[in-house]
Amino acid sequence: MPFMRRRPLLRAAAVGGVAYMGAKAGTNRAMQGSAGAQQPEAAPPPAPPAPVPAATDRIAQLQQLASLHESGALTDEEFTAAKAQVLA
Repeated sequence: MPFMRRRPLLRAAAVGGVAYMGAKAGTNRAMQGSAGAQQPEAAPPPAPPAPVPAATDRIAQLQQLASLHESGALTDEEFTAAKAQVLA
């Protein structure tokens, strides 16, 4: 009985796929190595600005509401509702 190759297309596809993936991996490694050599080390990102205390904003809003209430622009009900909203 003569030796018969079975599924030559499948074998060729498997060998070709492995060769392609190996070449692609080698190219990716080479690109990463050359990119790291050309670029200087990145500086750390700048620190975020310090948060502004929310208490000073609330105090300023309450003072503004109080001045509007004293001038008569706000009624007692409006003032208490706005104050509750600021303090919430």
